[in-house]
Amino acid sequence: MKTVRTRITTAVIALYTAGLAGHALADDFLDAAKQKVAVATMSQEKWDGPTTGPKAAAGGTIVFVAGDMKNGGIVGVSKGVEEAGKAIGWNVRVIDGQGSVSGRTAALNQALALKPAGIVVGGFDTTEQKVAFENAAKSGVPLVGWHSGEKPGPNEKASLYANVTTVTDDVADVAASWAVVDSGGKAGVVIFTDSQYAIALYKAKAMEAVIKKCGGCTVLSFEDSPISESSTRMPQLTTSLLQRFGDKWTHSLAINDLYFDFMGPSLSAAGKKGDGGPKAVSAGDGSEAAYQRIRSKRFQAGTVPEPLNMQGWQVVDELNRAFNKVAWSGYNPKVHLVTVDNVGKDGGPKNIFDPDNGYRDQYKRIWGKP
Repeated sequence: MKTVRTRITTAVIALYTAGLAGHALADDFLDAAKQKVAVATMSQEKWDGPTTGPKAAAGGTIVFVAGDMKNGGIVGVSKGVEEAGKAIGWNVRVIDGQGSVSGRTAALNQALALKPAGIVVGGFDTTEQKVAFENAAKSGVPLVGWHSGEKPGPNEKASLYANVTTVTDDVADVAASWAVVDSGGKAGVVIFTDSQYAIALYKAKAMEAVIKKCGGCTVLSFEDSPISESSTRMPQLTTSLLQRFGDKWTHSLAINDLYFDFMGPSLSAAGKKGDGGPKAVSAGDGSEAAYQRIRSKRFQAGTVPEPLNMQGWQVVDELNRAFNKVAWSGYNPKVHLVTVDNVGKDGGPKNIFDPDNGYRDQYKRIWGKP
């Protein structure tokens, strides 16, 4: 009898110890998430990009081939490219791929027919346009991408001199960590992505992985919905998700703010408050509409924006390095998280993330421009 009691006592102690260990791990995970969020919400006032590089190459025409000019992120980068192009002394032409594979193919072919000095691939993946990229490589036209793959830097296989982007894993980690922190480690999450784009699927899977590491959190649904059809799909999809999950759905994570542009009316109709659940956070570009929603607490709590205008300047700098046949700059902008607490900083009054770090003067100094 004593042996049985000893065994039971030992088992109870083991279970209790395991429970304590589980709580400790959960606390450690939550503390790490809080630290990531704290760092990501800091202002970015110090330039951490390149300070050396080649002088401006001779003037010419570069073409920005946009994946879809309805996407606010792509529009923001295109404006930065135009601004930087003017500063360096080049002509910039923008061609809209209109949100479809066939449209992007036609836009790239049109760009090649213009025989430009360089081409910028704005917001679509290299694997989708393999033939057009091969033709560009054969013609000797340098290609620089923005969000044209999962990782920053060169992609020799696709003949891409450099891809300009923040580190996708870091963006996904910060967005998902905010949901973990905000929920106290008990988030019920729906994730929205578009598998047409490799970077979008990669980012969504990375967010999913973070949520699954949180012991008290749940991935309720992983929604693959074309971002170009958000205006028609999201109202009904939002209603359907509310019917399926009710109050279990506490947080939304998306690869772009555009998904949240069309959720508000359905949430309002269901009696949801703008600053209540499900709280939306985008691992996306930081559109003007997203900033407005965050500021007014209307169905979006945060976004992890790209410094779009600054990245447009980086795109031009990378092209200049390509023209001068030197290595890419190696610059990866740090991840930044915008919430209601810091929405008025770092360009926030203009409804964009535009770091006050003097990047324009830095690039002009590199190029030898006044």
